[in-house]
Amino acid sequence: MLSGVPASPGTAVGPLARLAPAPVLPAERPEPGPDEHARAMAALDTVVSELEGRAAGLSGDLRDIMDTQVMMARDPALAAGVRAAVERGLPAAWAVHEAFDVHLEALSAVGGYLGERVGDLADLRDRAVAVLLGLPRPGPPSDDTPHVLAAVDLAPADTVVLDPARVLAIVTEKGGPTSHTAIVARSLGIPAVVACPAVAAVAEGTRVIVDGGAGTVAVDPSDSEVARVRAAARERADDLAAHTGPGRTADGHPVALLLNVGGGDAGGAVDAEGVGLFRTEFLFLDRATAPSFDEQRAAYSAVFSAYPGRPVVVRTLDAGADKPLPFATAGDEPNPALGVRGYRIARRDPALLDTQLAAIAAAAAECRADVRVMAPMIATPAEAAAFAAAARGAGLAAVGVMVEIPAAALRAAAILAEVDFVSVGTNDLAQYTFAADRTLGELGDLLDPRQPALLSLVAAVASAGRAAGKPVGVCGTAAGDPGLAPVFAGMGVTSLSMPAALVPAVRAALRAHTLAECADLAAAAVR
Repeated sequence: MLSGVPASPGTAVGPLARLAPAPVLPAERPEPGPDEHARAMAALDTVVSELEGRAAGLSGDLRDIMDTQVMMARDPALAAGVRAAVERGLPAAWAVHEAFDVHLEALSAVGGYLGERVGDLADLRDRAVAVLLGLPRPGPPSDDTPHVLAAVDLAPADTVVLDPARVLAIVTEKGGPTSHTAIVARSLGIPAVVACPAVAAVAEGTRVIVDGGAGTVAVDPSDSEVARVRAAARERADDLAAHTGPGRTADGHPVALLLNVGGGDAGGAVDAEGVGLFRTEFLFLDRATAPSFDEQRAAYSAVFSAYPGRPVVVRTLDAGADKPLPFATAGDEPNPALGVRGYRIARRDPALLDTQLAAIAAAAAECRADVRVMAPMIATPAEAAAFAAAARGAGLAAVGVMVEIPAAALRAAAILAEVDFVSVGTNDLAQYTFAADRTLGELGDLLDPRQPALLSLVAAVASAGRAAGKPVGVCGTAAGDPGLAPVFAGMGVTSLSMPAALVPAVRAALRAHTLAECADLAAAAVR
């Protein structure tokens, strides 16, 4: 039995398969030709086109992840490095490899959020080198045999094209519970375990049982154990299918089940009560200038129209840290996770926020939608009051903020006096509470949302919400955890927002307990 970090709930049984290897430069370097720079840039363009093709039609977390990688491939500094390497006499493939390696070293030295992008950048390098050498791109197995996919880590370009009908589960040696591998696995409903280095020693083709909720991988299990797991999975699926409709405890106490979405998400077929987190970053990534008022209004209207009669909570631009933007964030911050990100960007560029708020308000008026807006990375009641004034001045009636900094949780009562609701982002709240980078798998125990200190902060925010008579939602990774749903309900959390694939399991978990039982669970969890 191998142990890792739980990343996406569910169990699966199947043979282990590994990613195709990255290309290796030949031992003998050929003499460069006259068009090496053009060949190198054409290879990068090919990679970008392939990535954009994979991103087409994606939305939410998946689109954000792909857009960020495309933006990295188009970095002018990278192109300049390729040209410099060619001018020193390197052939195209070697020039691309060297230019990327310079950037890889720089990101590794920075560490933190940007250090986590090392794997994404290495994947871009490998894809471009494969194009230049005429080799297959690195990636998942191409045959149709259902399998458990094992890898050191997965690049965004690989994760977004995973087919749940073929990929039964994912196990990676690296990564954390909020890495892009974990995020995509949850979005697709694929069980996943990350930070499991021992899987490197398991031979391809070996049958394994992956338990994404427990973070375990059973190697070469017996037939009887496999039969037991499969029977339990069928029973679980039947149980989930029996539950539909709004979120309720066993005795009818409402806990709204909402969705985390991005641009392009369609809501008609989803059995959820609205949107608890509409990420707007998809409009801002992969561009040199901010989107115009008209661009934003049209994009927001498309999403609002997909959820008629249901609430849609819009988060304003959450750039910075792992999502730097050339027109919004500085490139020289020593610790971007603790820098000018989220709402703080308005300190430098208030017009960026003002335009976005105006576009959201215009789109809401067009669609007659139940639109609410909230700001990320709020630290103080004064910031909450300033954002509320700006949002209401733009014509938005329902205004809230994210609670993802311990200071905001500790001052939740004062913040709720300034706004209409709050939503707890458990991923960043855990990171800042435990001084543990949310991308580091080796700190997964500290980032576990069941940590009592984190749950105590959530409980304090929920208590402040009850006292003020205002809603308190949770929209971080923990909101989609069926084991925590009754705990949050018992604290007084009024809504849980998650990827669509997780809604059925959370709904079933709530309906298994009365509100009194949920309160007992909440008290026990905090203890």
